[in-house]
Amino acid sequence: MERINKQIEFLIEIDRLKSINRRNYISDGARNENDAEHSWYFAMAALLLAEYSNEKIDMQKVIQMALIHDIVEIDAGDTFIYDEKAKKHQHDKEQKAAERIFGLLPDEQKKFMYDIWNEFEENITKESKFARSIDRLVAILLNDISDGKAWKEHNIEYSQVYEVNKRIAEGSSKLWALVEKIINKAADEGKLDKDPANHSSY
Repeated sequence: MERINKQIEFLIEIDRLKSINRRNYISDGARNENDAEHSWYFAMAALLLAEYSNEKIDMQKVIQMALIHDIVEIDAGDTFIYDEKAKKHQHDKEQKAAERIFGLLPDEQKKFMYDIWNEFEENITKESKFARSIDRLVAILLNDISDGKAWKEHNIEYSQVYEVNKRIAEGSSKLWALVEKIINKAADEGKLDKDPANHSSY
């Protein structure tokens, strides 16, 4: 009973992910997306777009990363990818959260969850590179389809989006080519502020 009690405690705890709101909006722009929705969307996108990975990958591991990667935000909160100041303290906060939340599980499941989360964070393996490409891609898609609502709210400029997201190419050069077209078009349509001092052509 001790084992299953720990597992149930963990499952109840991670339900809180549904209450962690992200800066992105859902596709119709009606409200912010939450972390649980993001994890599901990420997993579905990875499953659907696996063929565009630069390398042959273990899709089971990528799906595991999608489901696990944001659990730490229950304690650490969502760090906006364009907030450089907040990102300086992100790792320490998330490390502490990982130890507490995954620590609710039986030892071998704690290690499994932590290792998957840490692999995603370190961004060294081919699976983590592809997973992070998908993580960025889905945010771009939602920002674009919601008429750039989150970009506009936070005064995000083209150069910021370009610099943060160009690393998509590390996991999928084909998906980066698509994203580059999306953000160029978004700048032309006024969904994203142009800053020609950094990028002279779109």
